[in-house]
Amino acid sequence: MDFIFEQITVDRSTINLLHYGDFDPTDYLNKLTNQELERYHTFNHPKRKREFVATRILRHQLFGFEHIHYDEHGAPYIESEGFISVSHCKNTVGIALNKEFQVGLDLEMQRPQINTLAHKFLSNDERRIFDVADPLELTRIWSAKEALYKLAGRKKIIFAKELLLESKYHNVYQGKIINPDHERLVKLHIFEHKGMVVTINSKEIEIV
Repeated sequence: MDFIFEQITVDRSTINLLHYGDFDPTDYLNKLTNQELERYHTFNHPKRKREFVATRILRHQLFGFEHIHYDEHGAPYIESEGFISVSHCKNTVGIALNKEFQVGLDLEMQRPQINTLAHKFLSNDERRIFDVADPLELTRIWSAKEALYKLAGRKKIIFAKELLLESKYHNVYQGKIINPDHERLVKLHIFEHKGMVVTINSKEIEIV
């Protein structure tokens, strides 16, 4: 089967996942809007084409031909449907939906060699608080920061200084986004599912 669909509920958010095989994306171009079709033809790599079409297949299953818009910070949304967040990893795309508050979803495959990148995203405090010798924990931290980035409301962020994790209790991590004029406090729910690390904010962002 080319596609397997599933839903995961986390508090008031729904994570919709579409797992896919090596399908031919040209068989599903009827699921794309005209604008999306134009964008599709700008991609050269088959993997990127497949990923783009799989995301639109999932969107179409959930919302029909409602177009995925992007704001000035690159955050996706669908008019009249509430807040969404889109992520993908190997052969899986996800769309999180919450009708009440902004969500940030991230999907990551576990990365055994992620320690070689740790200096780019870990703060000194995080090195002390978390077991950074564990590749799975490092993958969780990276995934958490990717989700925080989607919730920050701006680009050009230094992951090791402006996207921070302060503590965790079981699978809930306390995150902080440092913006020039305010901070955003975010509770992140992080769990493993079918070989993926899945991160989503489980509560509304608190702005201080």
